[in-house]
Amino acid sequence: MSFEKIQLLRKALHDHNYRYYSKDQPIISDMEFDGLLDQLIALEKKFPEFYDPNSPSQRVGGALIKSFETHTHKRPMLSLSNSYDQKDLLAFMNRCKDSLKNDLEWSVELKYDGVAISLCYENRELKHALTRGDGIRGDDVSMNIRTINTIPLKLPTEAPEELEVRGEVYFSFSSFERLNKKRFTDQGVRFANPRNAASGTLKMQDSSEVSRRGLSAFMYSVHSDELEVSSHIESLKLLREWGFPVPSEEGKSLKKCQSLDEILDYVNYWDDARHNLPFAIDGIVIKLDEIASQNKLGYTAKTPRWAIAYKFNSEKVLTRLKDVRYQVGRTGAITPVAILNPVQISGTIVQRASIHNADQISKLDLHENDTVWVEKGGEIIPKITGVDLSKRLKGSISVDFILNCPDCGSILSRKEGDSQHYCTNSSQCKTQIKGRLNHFIQRNAMDIDGIGAETIDQLVELGLAKVPSDLYQLKPYDWLKLEKFKDKSVRNALSGLKQSKNVPFERVLFALGIRHVGSTVAKKLVRHFKNIDNLMKTSEDELLNLDDVGPMIVTSLSTYFLSKQSIYEIEKLIEIGLCFTSSDEFSGGLLEGKTFVISGVFDSFTRAEIKSSIEKNGGHLSTSISSKTDYLLKGSGVGPMKLKKAESLNVAQITEIEYKTWIGSVN
Repeated sequence: MSFEKIQLLRKALHDHNYRYYSKDQPIISDMEFDGLLDQLIALEKKFPEFYDPNSPSQRVGGALIKSFETHTHKRPMLSLSNSYDQKDLLAFMNRCKDSLKNDLEWSVELKYDGVAISLCYENRELKHALTRGDGIRGDDVSMNIRTINTIPLKLPTEAPEELEVRGEVYFSFSSFERLNKKRFTDQGVRFANPRNAASGTLKMQDSSEVSRRGLSAFMYSVHSDELEVSSHIESLKLLREWGFPVPSEEGKSLKKCQSLDEILDYVNYWDDARHNLPFAIDGIVIKLDEIASQNKLGYTAKTPRWAIAYKFNSEKVLTRLKDVRYQVGRTGAITPVAILNPVQISGTIVQRASIHNADQISKLDLHENDTVWVEKGGEIIPKITGVDLSKRLKGSISVDFILNCPDCGSILSRKEGDSQHYCTNSSQCKTQIKGRLNHFIQRNAMDIDGIGAETIDQLVELGLAKVPSDLYQLKPYDWLKLEKFKDKSVRNALSGLKQSKNVPFERVLFALGIRHVGSTVAKKLVRHFKNIDNLMKTSEDELLNLDDVGPMIVTSLSTYFLSKQSIYEIEKLIEIGLCFTSSDEFSGGLLEGKTFVISGVFDSFTRAEIKSSIEKNGGHLSTSISSKTDYLLKGSGVGPMKLKKAESLNVAQITEIEYKTWIGSVN
């Protein structure tokens, strides 16, 4: 009887949720809805054996997610190619017409500025929700997606049993401002923009907090082997009938067009009207409406040939420059930052903007209290693009780049040909010290659990740590000097440091923070030189012979290894037990000394798996084809430019089947 009661409540709540969010036709009050939900939650708590991940009770969250599993997309989740003007758009339309040889109809819709998501339904119930990831595999964020009220957890009987629905998760401006106000009150920091906030929220481990934040979603495509539909717009109408939030022709967010002029009218309308929307868009998406035509054109390795995004020009606004402040990076680089009168751009309040370097200040001819043009580069990073000279105040003083480090007072240095000024007092400048230690402990480097930015800040201020090796030599009583550090916190920090001794050499090298040596370059150096001694003794000529290693990286490595302090620190870290030798797993092997470029989509491997396979068998990876490339490993939809270059340089081409046959004897 209890199970029947629970099922009836679930069915009723699903129906009321559909009426409220999809039809805008509620038949009960919010109080009555909450009463039914409370009954369901109480019964599910009393009878946990009847748990259902798609119960309406899961909308409120509550589960803690220890980690996000990854799954392979049933269909690759590709990106759209971009256009920025009428010429690009016309070229795209002509390519489609030339290939299909007939008159075409186009669907045009808004390009939502959020996080791409794929909803997978089995037996008409939400099975999992995946982020885009690398396009082949994505993170499973189902628990957090279930908190979005507009996303149906169960589908009506008219829908196919197996269904994949793709769309965008976003924050409305009102929800974003509410979240940022609370975040600033609690933590003193704000999210940069709604897109970043949505991305971060989807990856939160506490689903109840996700529910409180109020994410929204729009769906823009549907895929199913069981679905028979002739046009894209028709498919969206079906999605709406099944309860999904989709763009509508009635609201002018979706339109069928027959010509370039009609599409441009739509683009121009929304380029202006987007400022009145309650959420952010950054362009328009143009698709062939007929599904059969889409299938004929197919895909490249990265994008569909039948769709394109038209990106709006960045929004520019005028505001007053209040001040220029200077930030010190972990490498000592000094970055000027403009402090502005608050102004709204693309739905967010902007109060700071990067000016990059002294050359940019000079180019803009910045003066104190200037009225400046500000825009968001790529709709994300605010930057000053110009000065309204007509509003310059009489007698205003020009902005001159500082001569001394704003943190330690040391005289700044700028090498010939370098755009940046640097503080060279790396051993005493606290901001640099904190930056290097925070880089060392981060997830992509040593991934030290139990130690965060606040901990590093305290350690440096108390004089307990200046270099990474200091962290490993602290005693329990040293850790207890930190605010909020009790026995459990000390144990966690010590445990995290102990675990970090298992981190492989390529991540240790990246963690050292050598200028211009990112994670990819560090991996290439380790694969080639095998251990730290070989790397330190190598010549500049040998370094330059490596793919993706240029003069800047070579100079940086040489400077680092000529420093007595650097060598002393490496010796201490070796004594402590950190790994400075590559794993045997990556040495030798059937592919030893061979350089591969991979392109296309593969049946038996994800892109990450095939890269790992090449490296485990001793091969090297490169992103571009050159005379040093031995093989182009090509999947379906191989990039035509890569193919052409491989042919011109006589680079051997192998298929996935040939590759599997090749490595099959290695076991």
